[in-house]
Amino acid sequence: MFQSASLPVDLSRADFHALEPVLRTELLAAQRKVIETKPFSIVIVVAGIDGAGKNAAIARLHEWLDVRYVTCNAYDGETDVERERPGMWRYWRDLPALGEMSIVVASWYNAPMRDFALGRTDETEFERALARINRFEDLLARENVLVLKFWFSLAPKVQKERLKGLGKKARARHILAEWTDIGRAAQARAVFERAALVTSTPAAPWIVIPSEDPHARDLAAGRCLEMAVSRRLETVEAAAAPPLPALPAVASGLGADGGRRSAVEAIDLASRISKNRYQAELDHWQGELAHLAARKAFGKMSLVVAFEGNDAAGKGGAIRRVTRPLDPRRYRVHRIAAPGEEARARPYLWRFWRRLPRLGHTAIFDRSWYGRVLVERVEGFCSQADWMRAYNEINEFEAELQDAGTLVVKFWLAISKQEQLARFKERQETPYKQFKITDDDWRNRLKWDAYAQAAGDMIDRTSTSYAPWHLVPAEDKRFARVEVLRTLVGRLKEVL
Repeated sequence: MFQSASLPVDLSRADFHALEPVLRTELLAAQRKVIETKPFSIVIVVAGIDGAGKNAAIARLHEWLDVRYVTCNAYDGETDVERERPGMWRYWRDLPALGEMSIVVASWYNAPMRDFALGRTDETEFERALARINRFEDLLARENVLVLKFWFSLAPKVQKERLKGLGKKARARHILAEWTDIGRAAQARAVFERAALVTSTPAAPWIVIPSEDPHARDLAAGRCLEMAVSRRLETVEAAAAPPLPALPAVASGLGADGGRRSAVEAIDLASRISKNRYQAELDHWQGELAHLAARKAFGKMSLVVAFEGNDAAGKGGAIRRVTRPLDPRRYRVHRIAAPGEEARARPYLWRFWRRLPRLGHTAIFDRSWYGRVLVERVEGFCSQADWMRAYNEINEFEAELQDAGTLVVKFWLAISKQEQLARFKERQETPYKQFKITDDDWRNRLKWDAYAQAAGDMIDRTSTSYAPWHLVPAEDKRFARVEVLRTLVGRLKEVL
């Protein structure tokens, strides 16, 4: 079920002072190697029985480690900003970069275990919360994050004596307010054991730290951390291999030259709208959107709109027509380009989690988290294993947003290869449009079939009941803009 640190329960002061320098040297050496080579980041979850000395153990780790690369994140209660976003948002926001370490207190386990122990949630809700945690930790482990979870245990008799002493000290009285205090210690242990059965995995194990003796406790925590880091470093070195070559332009047997047509290739691009009708339709749907966004009920939800599509399909024009009727203070457009150094040092979805809107607000993504299964897949910027598992990770991400009251609306704007060429040439020949055309656009055009297949696979695997793809013919820009607005208004009416 979980591991238990195996050091003597009692240590004399002399024993501690003999063992500490050795451990401290080895622990710091392992950390320095992680800092210098940046093969992974480290997240340490600290939990346990009230009075077990969790804060003291954290202070000891800070003493032994290079604290310039260590952050302690404590989540005592949700701020207004945090309450208005999905529950895991604040944990994603604070993930450490490669080479760095985060010690997490009152983590993503705290609320589910506390609420279940206090009878605020039932079995079903508890199991769902644990399943969500497993998915989160599994994703972190696959994205170069070493996840360690320490549970500091304490015998009931020792806890009673320790808390009795702490209660006399004004600076320690806040400890007595925790749900793991002496009155609930047995229940807390039972809830933890249930959680550990489900969430102690090879990728993110629970490690029990006996805490009767403070010296043994601190040495056990430090030694477990050193061993885990050293073993992970050995694994990284053993697995070092040259980068994978880029995938072929078209998956075997699935190309446009005789294989089955992808979903995007099957879009009927013939839809048109007259100029006179276009203006009337545009005014109507923009008015509808403004009305819905101003409703009181909209303040209790948030909206995420993702735009994907062929280069030059008119995403920017469609986005401008969507934002025009909205309150500028309550929306933000995110133009997603290649990830920078800060994003590359963290799990792939990190930069999208941190851009999620508050309640009553809208986030519009010009390109989105689907880059992993589109450009990164086709250009070979990630491994096949990475983009293959990304479909499920994206579905879970969007399901979590939906559960938190966020409406996710996704558009694929499609044009023909011939229309794209015409628009590229127009951009080259029009001075004020030349900034829109780049060498990358021309290179991507050479891989049209590969992108069409990748987009088709994406739509097949990520169009869900809660976040379906809306395929928009964009050969006629006016039609596409009206269709985007009409669809967005329809989705909003479904939930308001």
